[in-house]
Amino acid sequence: MCGIVGAIAARSVAGILLEGLRRLEYRGYDSAGMAVLDHGQISRLRRIGKVQALAEACEKQPLAGHLGIAHTRWATHGKPSEQNAHPHMSGERLAVVHNGIIENFEPLKRELQQQGYVFTSETDTEVVAHLLDRELKQGLTLVDGLRQTLSYLEGAFALGVIHADSPEQLLTARKGSPLVIGVGIGENFIASDQLALLPVTDRFMFLEDGDIAVLEVERIQVFDASGDVVERAVTTFEHGLGNADKGEFRHFMLKEIYEQPRVMQAVLEGRTASGLLLEQAFGSGASAVFDQVKQVQIVACGTSYHAGMVAKYWIEDLVGIPCMVEVASEFRYRPVVLPEGTLLLTLSQSGETADTLAALREVKQRVLATLAICNVPGSSLVRESDLSLMTNAGPEIGVASTKAFTSQLVALMLTTIALGRRHSLTAERETELIAALQQLPELLQQLLQLDGAIEQMSTHFAEKHHALFLGRNSLYPVAMEGALKLKEISYIHAEAYPAGELKHGPLALVDKEMPVIAVAPRNGMLDKLKANLQEVRARGGELFVFAGCEQSIQPEDGVHVIHLPEMPAILDPIAFTLPLQLLSYHVAVLKGTDVDQPRNLAKSVTVE
Repeated sequence: MCGIVGAIAARSVAGILLEGLRRLEYRGYDSAGMAVLDHGQISRLRRIGKVQALAEACEKQPLAGHLGIAHTRWATHGKPSEQNAHPHMSGERLAVVHNGIIENFEPLKRELQQQGYVFTSETDTEVVAHLLDRELKQGLTLVDGLRQTLSYLEGAFALGVIHADSPEQLLTARKGSPLVIGVGIGENFIASDQLALLPVTDRFMFLEDGDIAVLEVERIQVFDASGDVVERAVTTFEHGLGNADKGEFRHFMLKEIYEQPRVMQAVLEGRTASGLLLEQAFGSGASAVFDQVKQVQIVACGTSYHAGMVAKYWIEDLVGIPCMVEVASEFRYRPVVLPEGTLLLTLSQSGETADTLAALREVKQRVLATLAICNVPGSSLVRESDLSLMTNAGPEIGVASTKAFTSQLVALMLTTIALGRRHSLTAERETELIAALQQLPELLQQLLQLDGAIEQMSTHFAEKHHALFLGRNSLYPVAMEGALKLKEISYIHAEAYPAGELKHGPLALVDKEMPVIAVAPRNGMLDKLKANLQEVRARGGELFVFAGCEQSIQPEDGVHVIHLPEMPAILDPIAFTLPLQLLSYHVAVLKGTDVDQPRNLAKSVTVE
């Protein structure tokens, strides 16, 4: 979850590193640091807190040099402190930054301590620096020493390395954690995310697991896990620079909520023609794979897991084949039964989610095929899957996922259509579904006009500490997503339940201090949901209802209602998500929390 930036150039790199860290701050933010090589000496600055603290230190103590590495941390080993901040050094001439977890660092640390190495931090990363130093003292070159060091490590890592004895080289290595090389003109870079390097380049090279790369000012050389020199393709980044700026909005999260009408167009663009889905969007051979699918197994984490739960309702309703959904961190650690003809569908915004990647690698040889729905074309998940469908949402900076979630839902509906046309979905029904999806940009634009009313509703939550969310059918996962958003950015404890489960326990919690948020589309479950809501009112609970049309539920004492525009029922899970996002946002603003970077969380969960 940490962020890495590195640069080698003919110019001073400190400013490049600092700007890269600012753009990576969504990945981790309990401390930040930088090491720069200048005139044969490595100068290091580290500060606890956000990148701004490091920036202020750099103003007082400027770092100059043409070679450097930098890091923003999300703690895994050791509390947030300056001593635990990266870069970590062995002696005065070697510095390392690391994203990931070294699982066997404790026995390695004991071994190194017995050999005389003194540790100054609680981190697993410092082991890497001392191991590499040991190998160099045995006469190995920096590249060979790094390769030997990697052979000792168990776990996941992306590394950046500089050494005073190799002033013209920036080394990097990758296994299981994201890392990209930025290709410049007379300068080259490394980072955990392309976003960090957009001010200096739009050309990128992606490393495979086990690769080691040596970056020089005019050259990049890549060695694979066997030590052979290999070529890795250079691609051009397609997203605009504007995605990295808040523009007129107070927070990235609000900007990204408001980007959703445009994102809906981007997900659909080039994927339909004459009212029908173009299966080529999933990749070469997709049609042959879909012909053989008998069951779908969805694996994901967090918000993506909620998207997968919505897809289960769609697939079993519209396609008529079984669909299982499981949290990746559970799926990967149990004996999984995968019947013949299973399509493994993985969901991840970043494409680097550690548990989802591990689940894919664990079972990919036991399934018919693998399909990744993802927002990052060059990510590990996409490269290691048979098929993929990009969500085209653009970079999402806010930790709380908004446009990534709704774009995943649209991609999942396209997947449902691809599968459905081989089973119970008629061409006429497919055309209806595509037409409904094409209404999404305008529909979400209308929903954004409810922002003022939702902001007013949010005032009722300013002093609350708990909340219940209710939904039924495909809106139950939407309620789960609403509860997740509220808890992660406002720190209000929130839970979601199927409304029919109220009498099986949650009703005991309902009183005037427990607001109950309900999503109530106008469908066949509306009358049953109304009955559930009456149970809440009978016990003094205050209701906040997002209703599907004005005729469905009316406001009254203790019942606050916001009516959504009428829409095709298939769009309910997507459309009802946006008002819940706005509610969470405004409550968090009232609470005074850090909306874009909530405590203890990072955007991309690249370690277990």
